Amino acid sequence: MKDGEWGEWGRKGATLSDKTAQEEFGLTRDEIVRAIKAGKTQYRETPIYGNPALRLLRREVEVLAKRQLGPEYVRDRQVATELTRINRELRRLKIQMAALEKRPAELMAAQPAPREPGRRREPRYR
Repeated sequence: MKDGEWGEWGRKGATLSDKTAQEEFGLTRDEIVRAIKAGKTQYRETPIYGNPALRLLRREVEVLAKRQLGPEYVRDRQVATELTRINRELRRLKIQMAALEKRPAELMAAQPAPREPGRRREPRYR
């Protein structure tokens, strides 16, 4: 199938698992299942690391959360989630920076000692 045939389901970031919806929007699994049964939310069953999970459309989950929990609550949860992602990325980048800052010293230590000036190396072949 082509990417266009999947529509929204194939777009990066357009779907999320039921577990992520619970964490990110504060919904319970029962609320998600009730919305599916009522036809308010589309889903697809998919295995994630061998375990069964539900894929949901992010926009529908957001609408569901706003209806059930209120727009202010959803906005607060999204801000908290984004801050958590940013902090995680900052920690990862700090670790990467520390490793990169050590690397020049490691390279210099592994480099052979400089030769005496004015002394030429003999050619290999005459």
